[in-house]
Amino acid sequence: MRVTELDVVPDIIIRRGIRLLLKIRLQSMAGSLEQQLERKMAFVQELKCLPVAVQTAAANEQHYEVPTEYFVLVLGRHLKYSSCLYNNPGEGLNEAERNMLALCCARARLADGQSVLELGCGWGSMSLFMAQAFPNSSITAVSNSSTQREFIQRRARDLDVTNLTVITADMVDFQAPSTYDRIVSIEMFEHMKNYAELMRRISTWLKPGGALFVHIFCHKSNPYHFEVKDESDWTARYFFSSVKDESDWMARYFFSGGTMPSLDLLLYFQQHLALQQQWWVNGCHYSRTLEAWLVNQDKFRKAIMPIFAQTYGRDAALKWFVYWRLFYLACSELFNYNGGEEWGVGHYLFMKPAAAAASKAA
Repeated sequence: MRVTELDVVPDIIIRRGIRLLLKIRLQSMAGSLEQQLERKMAFVQELKCLPVAVQTAAANEQHYEVPTEYFVLVLGRHLKYSSCLYNNPGEGLNEAERNMLALCCARARLADGQSVLELGCGWGSMSLFMAQAFPNSSITAVSNSSTQREFIQRRARDLDVTNLTVITADMVDFQAPSTYDRIVSIEMFEHMKNYAELMRRISTWLKPGGALFVHIFCHKSNPYHFEVKDESDWTARYFFSSVKDESDWMARYFFSGGTMPSLDLLLYFQQHLALQQQWWVNGCHYSRTLEAWLVNQDKFRKAIMPIFAQTYGRDAALKWFVYWRLFYLACSELFNYNGGEEWGVGHYLFMKPAAAAASKAA
C-alpha cells in the first residue's frame, strides 16, 4: 500500500506536491503565442472528430452512483456539486450555493413562465432552485444517474415542487422531448468532447430566440484532456516521483474522459448558437467551495467510512476516504493557483437567432 493511502501524509506536504504538479503543468503549456494558438486550433479540430462524449459510464460510476448519503454529508443544503460563489468573507457554504444559483438564473435571463431544460442536473440543485423561484415555469432536468433521479424526485415531493420533470439519459444519445425557451448546463460540458455536434443538437432543442446558459470550469487560455498516460506506479508518481502530468491520477479515478476547456474554447463552436455574453468567475470561489467540502468530509468521517465500506469494500474504505480528500485538495489548489486567475469558472450566454430559425422553418 502506498504511503498516501495510509492517511498519514500531512496535508501541508500534499498541498506542496500538488502545487509542484500545477507548476509543471503550466510549464508544459508554455510557449510563444503562435505555439499556444497552434496547439489550441489542433485541439479544436480534434474535438470535432470525437464522439459527443467518451467514457460516460466510468464518469457515472466515479461520482454519480456513489451513495447520495455521502454527498448529503459533504455538500451544502442545496447539494450543489459545482462551484459556489462567496460574496463576502463571512459567508458559509449554504449561502455560497444560493449565491451562485441565483447568479446563474440571472445570467441565463430566466423568467417565470418559461420552459427550461437543464442538461446534467446533478442532485438537482439548479433544477429545484429554478422550479421554486419560477413556479409557473416548466423545468425538465436530465441526469445520467438513476440514483440522482430518484433523489431529486423525493426532494421535489418534500418541497411540494410540481413543475419539475427528471429524465435519466446518456448525453451521447439524448434527444430532447420538446423545445425550450432556455437550456442551462452547470459543469456538464467538461464531460463532453465534440462541442460542435453538441451545440448543433442543443440548437435544435431551443425555440427560435431561445438561449443556452453554460457554467464550466476552465483554464484561462489552454485546453487539455484528462487522460491516463502512464499505467504504472501512478500513486507514487503523483506525489513523490518525477511527475509529468497531474491529470493522470484525476483521469483514472475521478474524471475519466474529461476535458479542461479554455475560457475561449466554446467560442470556436458558434455555427448554430451565437455568443451574447461571457463572464469569468475567479477560481478562489471554487477553491473555497472545495475547502468547505473537505472540512465536511473530515467532520463526518465516522459516518462516511461505513458508506465507503459498502461502496468500495471494507478493505478499500480508508483508501477511498483518502482519495476523496486528495480530490478536494488537488482541485482546491488548482483553482486557488495564482490567486484564482489561472483556473476558474466561465459563464456563457448563447442565443438561437430568431430570424434565422424562422427562415429555416419556412
